[in-house]
Amino acid sequence: MSDPEPTRTTFENVDPTLSLDDQKRLVVDSGRRRHLSWGMDFDSRALSLDPHIPDHWEEQVKELHRQNLQAARVGMIEEFGERGIDAKIDNFVAIGVKPFSVLAHHNALFHQVRQAFVIGAYYPALVGACALGERILNHLMLDMRGHFTATPEYKKVYRKDSFDDWRLPIDTLEAWGILLPDAVVEYRALMGLRHRSIHFNPETTNALREEALAAIIHVRKIIEQQFASHALRPWFIANTLGHAFIRKDYESHPYVRAYFLPNCPFVGPLFGMAPGKGGWEFFDLADYGDGDWTDDEFAAAYNDRDPALVAGPPG
Repeated sequence: MSDPEPTRTTFENVDPTLSLDDQKRLVVDSGRRRHLSWGMDFDSRALSLDPHIPDHWEEQVKELHRQNLQAARVGMIEEFGERGIDAKIDNFVAIGVKPFSVLAHHNALFHQVRQAFVIGAYYPALVGACALGERILNHLMLDMRGHFTATPEYKKVYRKDSFDDWRLPIDTLEAWGILLPDAVVEYRALMGLRHRSIHFNPETTNALREEALAAIIHVRKIIEQQFASHALRPWFIANTLGHAFIRKDYESHPYVRAYFLPNCPFVGPLFGMAPGKGGWEFFDLADYGDGDWTDDEFAAAYNDRDPALVAGPPG
């Protein structure tokens, strides 16, 4: 009598108390899965509040836009109050969309900064945006420096618990390849605003709205560069349709491990999703088979998937 075949270890039967790294090492089809970049903290209502209607639009499109504009205006009144609503809407449109972002330390605080600007609290919005930029910078430095102990920059930063002089953490995180080039540009611009607004400067009150708006946009662009869940970034597989996935060689990168992987489901190309009571739920096949796919092979399997085979809720 032959021995029974050993049970294949899949995400359906692997020990859930193990760390994700240990589960990935044990599960037979890990080489055919990737981390789905996932973030739902965004606000695109500013796009619906644009009153301009191009003449070339079809009449039904124009009418739909008018309805969306009215609904968005009602929502603004409910959230911010009717007094001065036109100015509040102008402010809301000026700061633009709140970008798709992975869940990280900045989300709730950036929301508060935006709210302050909308209601006309420009100085709190200005200093709040600058303080948030500094907070993100400090989080990045404290979270990342332990991974770069062998670098010449480490000896300049390892003793400090916070950084008031932004030049050191900006230069260090740039040298370590953590801050992307465009984020470095935005941080250096925000640094100038921070010095003018936090340290006493009698000229600050002469351009509060303009400087608060500039600071918020700098922070928004920093978030878009560093924490966007959908974008052209070094850690995402290129040319996937509708969703972004973490490249295999970036799964071990300290920045990606700290800020993306904890919030990014480990899925195969036929994963499905649906809204649930506690947020979005994800569904997937139990076993994609043996062997490793390259990122390009995974992208092809995802892009060419048959919608009829996409996983759904059990039963």
